[in-house]
This record gives sequence, C-alpha cells and structure tokens, in this order.
Amino acid sequence: MKFKAIVSKFKDGLWAFHIKIPDKVYKKMSKEGVKRIICQIDEYEPFHAGFMPEGNGKYFIMLSKAKLKAYDLFLGKDVNVKLEVDKTKYGMKMPEEFEEVLSSDSEGEKYFEELTDGKKRSLIHMVATIKSQDIKISKALTILDHLKANEGKVDYKLLNEAFKLSNRKY
Repeated sequence: MKFKAIVSKFKDGLWAFHIKIPDKVYKKMSKEGVKRIICQIDEYEPFHAGFMPEGNGKYFIMLSKAKLKAYDLFLGKDVNVKLEVDKTKYGMKMPEEFEEVLSSDSEGEKYFEELTDGKKRSLIHMVATIKSQDIKISKALTILDHLKANEGKVDYKLLNEAFKLSNRKY
C-alpha cells in the first residue's frame, strides 16, 4: 500500500517523530491481521516496523533519530510511504550470528522461542545493533545463558549486568 504522509512529532511521550497511518490503510491491513510491516520512505532502504497505537484509534510508525538522520527526514517533510506485510519469522531481520548461536543451543533456543514476539524482537535488536561479529556472538551467547539461568524469563537489569561482564573481554 502506498500513501503520502508528513513527518510529525508528538509534543511529549516516549515516541516523538513519526508518520501517521491513514485510517483506510490501517483498516485494510489490520483486517488481514497485519501488525508488522516493512516500511519504505521515499527511495530509502525499507525497514521493519509495526503499527503503533496513538491511543485514540489512530496509528503511526515510529521514526528513530537514526532514521531521521539517515533518511534526511525532518518535522513537516512530505514523504511517500510504501507498506508491505512483514513475512519474516520475527518481524525483523535476524542477525546470522544470533541464528547460529540459537541453532547450536537447543535449550536456549527453546526458551527464546517461548518468549513473546515483542521480547524476541527486543533481544534480536540488542544483537543486531552491534557492528562487531565477535561481540554479536558474545551478546547472543549471553542472552541464551541468561534465558537458561532464569528458566526462560527475561530480567533486563540482570541481562544488562551480564552484558557488562561479557564486554570486559573486549
């Protein structure tokens, strides 16, 4: 689905910059059960996203500071938006390193697959944002060790402590 939009900004709250989804676009895609999408703005690289609720029956796509900079976006800019259904398993690209670590640890993989989709994406994001292949592998191993030690539960405070310990090696 294609539409024109304007880069907007909420006055306050967790998400600031965003693109509002026209009602007809949201209704058509959500009627088909779509929650995760691949979004392309103008001719820039498509990215994985989700429909975020405003709380008033309207929906938007969040734009990170990194996206604003990389895509030369600013408040009030008119953009062309193209949305496709995200058919990936996790609703985002899985780093090869994380995939390899998962496939080599059946217990860790079991716990990971039992997590909610949102928790899976947050853990994948933690690995995907790292540039170094060695650190990606280390972070993925730390995540699985954490899941196994906590019987499939994610305690982000403890996980961050484990990352800090692991980072001391690098």
